[in-house]
Amino acid sequence: MELVTAELGSKIESGWRKNPTLICAPLMTDTVDQMLSLMQKAKLSGADLVEIRLDSLKSFNPRADIEILIKHCPLPTLFTFRPTWEGGEYEGDDQSRLDALRLAMELGADHIDVELKVIHEFNNSVHGNRPEKCKVIVSSHNYHNTPTSEDLGDLVARIQASGADIVKIATTALDITDVARVFQITVHSQVPMIAMVMGERGLMSRILCPKFGGYLTFGTLESGKISAPGQPTIEDLLNLYNVRQLGPDTKIYGIIGKPVSHSKSPKLYNEAFKSVGFNGVFMHLLVDDVGNFFQTYASTDFAGFSCTIPHKEAALKCCDEVDPVAKSIGAVNCLVRRPTDGKLFGCNTDYVGAITAIEDGLRGSFHFTTVNESPLAGKLFVVIGAGGAGKSVAYGAKQKGARVVIANRTYERAKEIADTVGGLALSLSELDSFHPEDGMILANTTSIGMQPKVNETPISKEALKYYSLVFDAVYTPKITRLLGEAQESGAKIVTGVEMFIGQAYEQYERFTGLPAPKELFRKIMA
Repeated sequence: MELVTAELGSKIESGWRKNPTLICAPLMTDTVDQMLSLMQKAKLSGADLVEIRLDSLKSFNPRADIEILIKHCPLPTLFTFRPTWEGGEYEGDDQSRLDALRLAMELGADHIDVELKVIHEFNNSVHGNRPEKCKVIVSSHNYHNTPTSEDLGDLVARIQASGADIVKIATTALDITDVARVFQITVHSQVPMIAMVMGERGLMSRILCPKFGGYLTFGTLESGKISAPGQPTIEDLLNLYNVRQLGPDTKIYGIIGKPVSHSKSPKLYNEAFKSVGFNGVFMHLLVDDVGNFFQTYASTDFAGFSCTIPHKEAALKCCDEVDPVAKSIGAVNCLVRRPTDGKLFGCNTDYVGAITAIEDGLRGSFHFTTVNESPLAGKLFVVIGAGGAGKSVAYGAKQKGARVVIANRTYERAKEIADTVGGLALSLSELDSFHPEDGMILANTTSIGMQPKVNETPISKEALKYYSLVFDAVYTPKITRLLGEAQESGAKIVTGVEMFIGQAYEQYERFTGLPAPKELFRKIMA
């Protein structure tokens, strides 16, 4: 592995690494020439080795092609010839496939990957003549689920018993908690191990590989060009998640939501962590059941979480202690695990972020005589949405002296919140005809209009002329259809980016105990 470390690509920002975990670029192309050009690209991108997927080649002349590929590869090699029965593209007979892998081994490959189902045939064919240089990875892929801990243990033992130099298991995440079983196996493994959990719910397994001592993780050269579901890009592994700097003591943070991949939080927090050398990593966490998630990841390694739609209210119930404001709102968007006893503390930074952004918007466009009084005092403030975010914005507006109206698809839910904060309830369908006065404030706290459904809007353009300011909590895209139409109607607009940055300041400080780098946050979001 020293040899590999010495061959690091030119783009890695820091010259040193805290862990020996390798980054492998899978190469899947039609021709040997394309494969050779991708190898150069992999080296430049910072990969440590390449996986040459022989099953992707449209025509293949084993001896000549393998010789060329090994001779001209600027990085250590891993040869894989994956059959269709194990998720690959090769449809021919096993004999010629195993012959090609044996040839790669003889010609100087650094690693070859042989499936567990055929390892005995392979071992018989080499008669114990394995070159010292070549490491044999014995692999098993499960595209249906992640087995129980006991079954995973048995599987790893079988792979070890087959004479593997390196054990590889890839399973599929049906729930994010499946990843925990694979981490457990990896961390206790006595032999080098590659362990991946495929799919979006398994992303954590790929990023945290260095923390739990995995031999390598796969990173693609281009977004979308993957060799297995859920692979991140090398660019993201190196520069977004800073995987070279992760170690056993790295703290884990993330944003819990469903959907969650649109969130800019990992970019924001990881950049900020890196800027001060804070030993943490922040990830997207696609969570179906919050209670289950917190029960599974209860160690102090999992140190803090942002929480988004639809989990803000359910997350509150998982906390051991809740900030009084969050308790009155009935929703949390920030959870921190106390390092001393592992207890979860929940608070709500949403309302501060949203209300401050709206007040700043009003101050920028209207003149108020009293400095101390909020520009929201006395205003009619319409909140769309009765989830956790809607509750917090309604609560914040009420605190500032606004008269609050809650509009929601289900009237009962709107009434529930309106009764709590002392306001009026409407069903969403009534909103278009609701204009008791001019100069109202509108705040959308739902996901209506969020990517990919960018053509949706919660209110007609016609009705927007009665509002002096319109705020949208959605920040992908930055200017939603709602905000575009509000601007055309002459209203002042406040984007979700402003709220996002505002609520992130306090979260960052709670996560790290350090002052938020406000300038850096603004720069990243710009």
